[in-house]
Amino acid sequence: MDRSYYETADYIKSIIDYQPEFAIILGSGLGEIEDIVDVDKVLPYSQLPNFPVSTVEGHKGNLVFGTIAGRRVVIQQGRFHIYEGYAPQKSVFGVRVMRLLGAKTLFVSNAVGAVNESYKTGDLMLIEDQINLLPNPLVGENDEKLGVRFPDMTRAYDRELIVKAESIAKKEGIRIHIGVLLSGTGPSFETPAEYRYFKTVGADVVSMSTTNEVIAARHCGFDVLGISIVTNEAYNFANDFLNSGADVIVEANKAAKKMMTLFRGVISYEL
Repeated sequence: MDRSYYETADYIKSIIDYQPEFAIILGSGLGEIEDIVDVDKVLPYSQLPNFPVSTVEGHKGNLVFGTIAGRRVVIQQGRFHIYEGYAPQKSVFGVRVMRLLGAKTLFVSNAVGAVNESYKTGDLMLIEDQINLLPNPLVGENDEKLGVRFPDMTRAYDRELIVKAESIAKKEGIRIHIGVLLSGTGPSFETPAEYRYFKTVGADVVSMSTTNEVIAARHCGFDVLGISIVTNEAYNFANDFLNSGADVIVEANKAAKKMMTLFRGVISYEL
């Protein structure tokens, strides 16, 4: 049985003297959090025992502790992708550690390509369901202390949190969609034929992360809210359009403030 999650959580508890209520995972280009978070402590991944290290541009690689709207949060600035070479179980390491620290609600974010033609670059999408094409992180021996062998995924994303986030978006005048996220391994961007296929099977947006984290999150008892930022229109290949990792970061940064407004609003809503 892998005990490394517990070792890392115990180490963090020895230097952090409070229990977070909310956990947040920030994806590509979404690492700027200072505008909404009162930061108490920043722990670089490289200084935490057993913790993976982010290797992708746009992922800062810190575990941040602080408060949002007076509520205690832990924020993962940068995630771990399977395309970086991490095993499925290692890619969700942060999810399990943050749950062991005591957080009960997880906010996940990502940058996505839209296959739904009504979605435009800069739009936000609340994730209501997912299609996982990543290796399942629950394969292997199950840790009953974390969760049951066969966790239900019927409501992977919490419906009440979606309603609250949608209400806040309307109040703030933020353009928002509700749809389905599909995740594949990457790191190559998908072909036009693959994008068309993903749309046909029910996806609205496509990413290279997140669905594996949500599986692990539901396994260990998190309520989950997911928000995707549309960074490219994957249905639009006119004029020799090409996907670019640098462009993803630029567009994610542009829309990050709107996303964090929703996270802050939901946390305040919970009071």
